Amino acid sequence: MTKISIPFNKPFYSGKELEYIQQAIDGAHLSGNGKFTSQCHAWLEANIGCQKALLTHSCTASLEMAAILANIQSGDEVIMPSYTFVSTANAFVLRGGIPVFVDIRADTLNIDESKIEAAITSKTKAIVPVHYAGVGCNMTAIASIAQHYKLLVIEDAAQGIYSTYRGQPLGSIGQLAALSFHETKNIICGEGGALLINDPDYISRSEIIREKGTNRSQFFLGQVDKYTWVDIGSSYLPSEINAAFLWAQLEASETITYQRLSIWQNYYQAFADLETVGKVCRPIIPEECQHNGHIFYLILPDLNTRTALIEKLKLAGINAPFHYVPLHSSPAGRKYGKTSGSLLVTEDLSDRLVRLPLYNNLSSVDQQLIIDLVQDFLIQQ
Repeated sequence: MTKISIPFNKPFYSGKELEYIQQAIDGAHLSGNGKFTSQCHAWLEANIGCQKALLTHSCTASLEMAAILANIQSGDEVIMPSYTFVSTANAFVLRGGIPVFVDIRADTLNIDESKIEAAITSKTKAIVPVHYAGVGCNMTAIASIAQHYKLLVIEDAAQGIYSTYRGQPLGSIGQLAALSFHETKNIICGEGGALLINDPDYISRSEIIREKGTNRSQFFLGQVDKYTWVDIGSSYLPSEINAAFLWAQLEASETITYQRLSIWQNYYQAFADLETVGKVCRPIIPEECQHNGHIFYLILPDLNTRTALIEKLKLAGINAPFHYVPLHSSPAGRKYGKTSGSLLVTEDLSDRLVRLPLYNNLSSVDQQLIIDLVQDFLIQQ
């Protein structure tokens, strides 16, 4: 088996992570909600503009909290794209909800806002737009539909930190939103996430849910003389060690994002000529969106071409994977969800997309090697 010398992803360290972890250890506070957690909350609230940010142990946890806050009951329907990670659907299925999968746009691979209204029924409770590759969905249209039908908007902004839609940070537009700090994301802490609350009506209950269903937060604020079990919830807090690591990343987040965008732009320019002659399609970034360089992908002519390219790169020691298997075609998706209309774009593009390695320490030499191999392959097709 060929040894992979250029992985798809490699976690990036800013340089202060160990220093801050040591501070957390020295402070003798390793469980959640310490100094570093508070600093991360304040940064997210200031830079994203949400009413409240709460760190969680994963984006999955944040979505599960959002499903509880949305009061999803058995039989309630939640509209979302099929081209997303399983957690987007699972969070609502766990509450008895039914994911309703609609097609994606051919340009951004985001949920096709023109398909949403046809999927709405008397059972619909929420719309969950997923900002694929850190490129914003058409939130103007989605917010308008949601307002008209009195639906919640829960942004799956797992990939969206430092991205904007019409100048507004992703995660600050829906009533609720979820971020990811998994090691495959731009800003990381190994495993981690955040629930972002933009409607203040959800703040108090979100803190209770996050604290295992207790009013512990109110107790520490002196609002009650003892804390007790008052609602459903679970253990969603990350440790202070994770928060310390994340704080180092947030401090360096501007530089991290700039470096990723530079690599993304290098790829983008390199394949311009091949796109002109119809050999490949590059990502499309709408004018109203500013992305964060999270993913660089290419859309190839067909599945066989993609399979051959992935194998060629693998033989050269380069890991360039495809992405999601559409949820509506998965065993659990068929069991727990349903589709609205055809999902032809989802099925087509999911078979033709390949992602190229993109991480902060990806050298210019390795970038050029990847570019040369892909160009040589496509020219021969």
